[in-house]
Amino acid sequence: MSLINTILSKYNWIKRTEKLYFDFKTIEDTIGFELPQDYKDYSIEYAENEDFIGEEYVRLWSIENLIDWNIDYRIFENLPNTIAIGDNGNGEFIGIQFIGNVSYEIILSTFIDLDPEYNIEIGKSFTDFIERLSEGKDWFNEK
Repeated sequence: MSLINTILSKYNWIKRTEKLYFDFKTIEDTIGFELPQDYKDYSIEYAENEDFIGEEYVRLWSIENLIDWNIDYRIFENLPNTIAIGDNGNGEFIGIQFIGNVSYEIILSTFIDLDPEYNIEIGKSFTDFIERLSEGKDWFNEK
């Protein structure tokens, strides 16, 4: 069992009833970078879920909705190399920001301004993000 599955099972996150066979190429062609493997693995096993992980409330969107929601929120238009993957129910989105050379950050940013100046790193990888949440690391003070 992966670290992500171990952590999310603690919080009773619901897995898909059937494994998803999804072609990530459409999303990756749209965003211009390859999604991190740990996020792809998560997306195949889990549909949209929302609940607390540790002290933070998160909603991670279903992979099937990512393109439409990112277009609707104008993420691609305003934040190159970024894709929103969820939100915190408080006007902020959770995103994957491509740094380059298969390096990523998981960020928290505002839907309103869509300026990278307001990005807060909340994980060095998707797995790190989930682990930080579970360990109760404060998003605004921990790096």
